[in-house]
Amino acid sequence: MSPTPPLGRAVAPAVPEPAPGTSAAELRTLRPRLRSVGVTGTNGKTTTTCMLASIVAAAGETSARATTLGTWLGDEQRSADVSLDAFGDLVRAAVAQQVRTIAVETTSKALAAGFARVWPADVAVFTNLTRDHLDTHGSPEAYLAAKAQLFMTVPPDGAVVWNLADPCSALLDALVHPGVRRFGWVVGDVHPDCAQLPVDLRADAIHTSVDGTRCEVSASPRSEALSGSQRLAAVGAVHVQNALGAALAAAALGYEAAAIWQGIRAFPGVPGRFELVARRPLVVVDYAHTPDALARTLLEARALIDGTAGRLACVFGCGGERDQGKRPEMGRIADEHAHTVYLTNDNPRREDPERILDAIEQGAPTPRRAQWHRLPDRHAAIHAAIASATPGDAVVIAGRGHEQRQILGGGAVPFSDVGVAHEAVSQRRGGVP
Repeated sequence: MSPTPPLGRAVAPAVPEPAPGTSAAELRTLRPRLRSVGVTGTNGKTTTTCMLASIVAAAGETSARATTLGTWLGDEQRSADVSLDAFGDLVRAAVAQQVRTIAVETTSKALAAGFARVWPADVAVFTNLTRDHLDTHGSPEAYLAAKAQLFMTVPPDGAVVWNLADPCSALLDALVHPGVRRFGWVVGDVHPDCAQLPVDLRADAIHTSVDGTRCEVSASPRSEALSGSQRLAAVGAVHVQNALGAALAAAALGYEAAAIWQGIRAFPGVPGRFELVARRPLVVVDYAHTPDALARTLLEARALIDGTAGRLACVFGCGGERDQGKRPEMGRIADEHAHTVYLTNDNPRREDPERILDAIEQGAPTPRRAQWHRLPDRHAAIHAAIASATPGDAVVIAGRGHEQRQILGGGAVPFSDVGVAHEAVSQRRGGVP
């Protein structure tokens, strides 16, 4: 792996933008006052971080968390900003209120800029690694090298938590200090490269419905207290993976199994992450903006309408001025998994929106499996998909999730996928919310 650049200024864990109000020296001074869990990976970072905060709250403590959605101290959102100043404000407030534990979503951009050397994690969680941010890092190897910084800086008395279905866990584990405790979880099969790593939690018999997710969790002797039948309020099998990672991280800090599962059961989900807008037809808004995430989300939606004659519609596009290589792959995935595709704008930024849509369509095979509609106006595309759905169908609106603005050209306009979806559902019902 290539080394990261030398540390200049510290950067925020979620979006690495330098800010003048908080210094690396101040963060280093405050760092010993909090136990910190860092979560990184391509998908699942925000959800796992928020689950950890829910566990801390279930244990009767005030939680602190920093994610790409903002910063929270307990139930109070201190900022929707993810700058260094916002993180510094959260840390100072947490220390002042004698908070014990902070959960930090840690992105590859922040790690590449040196965040982990300023704010190392006591417990570091790896969710997975798939294609993303190649426009920033240049190659998959550089992307993985950035992620590695979180684990290389875990102190000898710390812990790491691996997704054993991902071969990158084995690569990253080789970089961790020998004294660090290793924990692992898996849904499905352990990847052969990870066969030498400990399997602490395994989930089987996963069942999802619009009412939540159930699974059976088996455990190694040292994690036996975490085993048993579990039910999550959050909808989607992917939440089981996030739950296992959060559970092991919390256990590594000494939280009791009862509080761990109480917190996970109470966790309702993250806005814009497989968020259910309506049930009949099923309407889901999801942040899936990578090929792997889009495939998982579409498969999850299909599972929820499995056994019916329902059809799946996918509304999506790709962001401008970002990884161009993923566009045809996402077109192929949408055509493979959806019955109907509504191709539309995401955040085109300063790119020609039509060229982005052309690139996505190039990935669809000839002849196409799905029926395609090209509607650059995202508002119109969402309305068309929901208006055309029958009660047994599913509509997935992918790519933007929680975002409240759409970036067009050099500016941004208010736009919420969830808000527009609710509007379309209400119109479909004759104006009844």
